[in-house]
Amino acid sequence: MKKFPSWAEAAPRLIDVAAGRTPADMVIRGGIWVNVQSREVLDGYDVAIAEGRFAAIAPDLSYCIGGDTHVIEAEGRYMIPGFCDGHMHIESGMLIPAEFARAVIPHGTTTMFTDPHEIANVLGLRGVKLMHDEALMQPVNIFTQMPSCAPSAPGLETTGWEITPDDVTEAMAWPGIVGLGEMMNFPGVAAGDAKMLAEIAATQSAGKIVGGHYASPDLGKPFAAYVAGGPADDHEGTQESDAIERVRQGMRSMLRLGSAWYDVETQITAITEKGLDPRNFILCTDDCHSGTLVNDGHMNRVVRHAIECGCDPLIALQMATVNTATHFGLERELGSITPGRRADVILTSDLRSLPIETVIARGIVVAEAGEVKVPCPHLDWPADARNTVHLGKSLTAEDFILLAPEGANQVRAKVIGVVENQAPTKALTAELPVLDGAVQANEAQDVCYISLVERHRATGEVTNGLVSGFGYKGQMAIASTVAHDSHHMIVVGTSREDMAKAANRLGKVGGGITVWRDGAEIALVPLPVAGLMSDSPATEVAEQASGMVEAMAACGCNLNNAYMQHSLLALVVIPELRISDLGLVDVTRFELTDVIEG
Repeated sequence: MKKFPSWAEAAPRLIDVAAGRTPADMVIRGGIWVNVQSREVLDGYDVAIAEGRFAAIAPDLSYCIGGDTHVIEAEGRYMIPGFCDGHMHIESGMLIPAEFARAVIPHGTTTMFTDPHEIANVLGLRGVKLMHDEALMQPVNIFTQMPSCAPSAPGLETTGWEITPDDVTEAMAWPGIVGLGEMMNFPGVAAGDAKMLAEIAATQSAGKIVGGHYASPDLGKPFAAYVAGGPADDHEGTQESDAIERVRQGMRSMLRLGSAWYDVETQITAITEKGLDPRNFILCTDDCHSGTLVNDGHMNRVVRHAIECGCDPLIALQMATVNTATHFGLERELGSITPGRRADVILTSDLRSLPIETVIARGIVVAEAGEVKVPCPHLDWPADARNTVHLGKSLTAEDFILLAPEGANQVRAKVIGVVENQAPTKALTAELPVLDGAVQANEAQDVCYISLVERHRATGEVTNGLVSGFGYKGQMAIASTVAHDSHHMIVVGTSREDMAKAANRLGKVGGGITVWRDGAEIALVPLPVAGLMSDSPATEVAEQASGMVEAMAACGCNLNNAYMQHSLLALVVIPELRISDLGLVDVTRFELTDVIEG
C-alpha cells in the first residue's frame, strides 16, 4: 500500500492547490460546511483535496478544478468530518481489523483509537503487533494503544501472556502506537504499584496519552490517587457525577454507547443541564459486536443517540471528531474539515438522523450509499494465532459441579448478578438446595451455573460458581472463549451435561461461542483467530451472531445484548462479583472470596 504522506511532505502541493497554481485531486462542490472548530454551519462552500488532505475550503474553488480533478456535487448536503471512535476494542466485534474496518466504513467511521488488550491476554506482544500491522494496512485511520494490563488484576487471574513495562517501552516506538491502553488496574495505580507506574512513565516519556479505566463509584481518595497517577481519560462512568468529577480533575470524560453499554444518556446531562465545557467530552463505543455494526451502525449510532438525548447536534459532532483528535494530540492531523488535515469527510442530508450517503477517507471515496468501494486488506494470520484453545482433556459433567460442604442439604451462596445494559454486576446471595453433594441451580430464583474453563495452558482446571439475571429455562448451556479480559472459556448453563458438551465443542473448533439446548447445539459462532475473532466477512459473522442471540432467547433470555454481559463475567476489574481461574472475585475488595457462605 502506498505510504500516506505527512503534512510536511504534502505541504508544497497543498499550498499550490490553495493558491490556484495547480489543480486539486478532488473538489466537493456546493455543500454545507459543518465547521467543528468554530461550531458553525456554513452554506455554499467548496472543499479542495490534494495528497489525501484538505487544501482549501471556500465559497468558490472552481479555480482548483483541472481536467483530472474528481468533482463531487454535494448538492446542498452537509459536509461533516469523518467520525472518530475514542475508545474501542476491535476484538469485541468478533472481527479481525480488516473486516471491522469494512463493517464500519459505510457508517462514516474513518478513525479508531483501539486497545487490543483482548488478544494481548491470549498471544502477548506478538498478538498486539499482528493487530497493529493489519490496522496500518486499512484505508482508514486505525491507531493502536499499547495494552497496559495483562493480567488486568495480578493475583486474581492467570492470563495466557503477561504484558511488561519493557513491552510497553518497545511498542511506543511502533509507527501506529498512539498511547497506552486503558489502565484497568486502578487499585494498583492508586497504591503506587511500581509496574503500573513504569508503564505509565514509558508512555509519558514517549509523549503519548495514557488511557484510563476507573470502574469504582468511590470518587474520594482512591480516585484522587488514580488521577494523580497519570491516566488522561475515562470511559467507565455511568452517571452524571462521574462525568463531572472526571472533567473537573482534568480528565476527558468518554461517554460510551456499545452493544450493551448505555452510558451516554445518564451522563450527557453534565453538558445539557449542568453546562460543562463540551470540548472535554468524547463519544466512544468501547464494545460493539458484529450484529450491532452491520445492523445498527457504529459512531453514527452514538452521535445520533447523543442528539436524541438532548445534545446540540454540533456539540455531538465535536465529541465524535475534533475533541477526540485533540485529546490524542492529533488535532492538526484529523478531526475537522480544515486545511492540512486528512481528508476524512461524510456527506449527509440531515444533521439529526445522519444518513451516511458518501464517505471519503484520505481523499478517496471509500463508501457510497452503504457500500464499501475500496479493499480492506487482510494480514496472513499465522497458525499459532489460530490454535489457542487448549483444554488438556475432554470435560465431563462432573467437572462443572459446585461442591457443597459435607453433609449439607442446603447452602447460602454468593451469586453474580447480571445488570442489563451495564458492565457492573451485583453481589447477590441465594438459598440453594444440595443433591448428592452438589449445589443445584434454581430456575425459580433465576440462578444457574457459571464455570470458567482454563484454556491457555491445558491444565484441565474448571472454576465453578453461580450467576443470576439471564432468565434461562430448561436444559441449556452457552460457552464462549471470549471472556474479558483473561479470555479463558466462560460456560453458563442449567445443565452440567450441556455445559461439558459446549466446552468440548469450542475446544474442537478452535474457539468461539456455542449454545446448546436439550443435548444439541442450536447455534455456533466460530472465532478461529485467538478464539476471539473471525476473518470471515462481517455480514456472515453478524448472521451467525444473530443466530446466537436467537438461541439465547429460545433458552429463556430476554436481556438486551445479553452476550456482552456473558463475555464480561470474568472481568475482574469491574465490581461487584466476577469469576476467574483462581475462584470467585469480590471486586469491591479486590480479593478472592468463597462461593458458599458460612
